Amino acid sequence: MAAPKASPRPKPALENYHTVGQAAVRLNLKTQKEHDAGSTKGERWLRDGVNLKGWPCHRMSGQLRFSDTDLAEIAAMSRNAPDKRAGRPRRRRKAPAASVLAPAA
Repeated sequence: MAAPKASPRPKPALENYHTVGQAAVRLNLKTQKEHDAGSTKGERWLRDGVNLKGWPCHRMSGQLRFSDTDLAEIAAMSRNAPDKRAGRPRRRRKAPAASVLAPAA
């Protein structure tokens, strides 16, 4: 009997990779016009997410790059939880005393 032939591996597809600034534009953290003007809005949030929270990214030639798949995962991970508060409930402030509100004579 002949051994079964292994199925061929699919060829890896090359994705589009974006710099931190371009990724911020793709996630709508800033506009393309702001990016062209040199704004760094949203870039710190992405860098902190990679360094502190372990968000997916690629480091190529010492530069931080994001693929389209990485950006989709980041968007899904940063989605807000529906009506769920963490921690203790807030306490209501007491109303100020009447003597504080009365004008001085």
